[in-house]
Amino acid sequence: MTFWTSERPRPSALRQWWVLTARVIAPTVRNGELLIAISLSAVFTASFYIPLRGVMTQILHRSYAQYLMPSIVLQTVYFAAMSAALRSATDEVDGVSRRFRTMPIPTMVPLAARMSGNVYRCIVGVATAMVWAHVIGFRFERGWQYTLAFFAVVLLIGIVLALVGDLIGIVSTNPESTTHIILLPVLTLGMLSVGFQPAEQFPGWIQPFVRNQVLSQFVNALHTLAGDGTGSPPAWSGLTPALLWLAGISMFVVYLYSLILGSRR
Repeated sequence: MTFWTSERPRPSALRQWWVLTARVIAPTVRNGELLIAISLSAVFTASFYIPLRGVMTQILHRSYAQYLMPSIVLQTVYFAAMSAALRSATDEVDGVSRRFRTMPIPTMVPLAARMSGNVYRCIVGVATAMVWAHVIGFRFERGWQYTLAFFAVVLLIGIVLALVGDLIGIVSTNPESTTHIILLPVLTLGMLSVGFQPAEQFPGWIQPFVRNQVLSQFVNALHTLAGDGTGSPPAWSGLTPALLWLAGISMFVVYLYSLILGSRR
């Protein structure tokens, strides 16, 4: 005799998060994504440091490796953001996200799993970038407290950019287009920032923009924590603009997420 019960199974949200996180991370090992991230860091470092080292060392009168390091590290978190956009867009187009909404999975679990995968990509990418930065001569000039703060700020930047990428992927109808959507502003702002040369090397009319735009503020914050090769003491005011940018971007992205998730309930 079969006995039926009205009690439905109650899956653990923590276990669901773990399974979905493994679903995001496992393909990066099989499809060579990690190898690509490592290779891109090496290519990026060599393509900027080797041709610019001589002239920029004369202009800066200090180590160009020390100056270039923030851009090397930020490049890896940009790559993680692009991967985040591609993953969320693919899930949307393939109907995976729609399928999750019909299952007994809390609304935030798929997003939390994707973000866990993005944090994993950021950590691996930053670790790789620091290896290449060390190879060309970068060294941390402050104490261990500043070094820990440096990695905390980098990870925070990576999480915020990954959130932006994930949001772009959710609203995009074409996974391939997400890379271009993220890459274009990054290339534009990256070239018009202090990541590769001081603001004084740009034409006077654009220097205010170069000094104050978001990527330049990220670079300044990382120089403050790691040291810029001048031996000057850290100016904590250099962190404030970057943190304000991160707070503003985070609040705007969370607001958009709340609108999207609310409309799908």
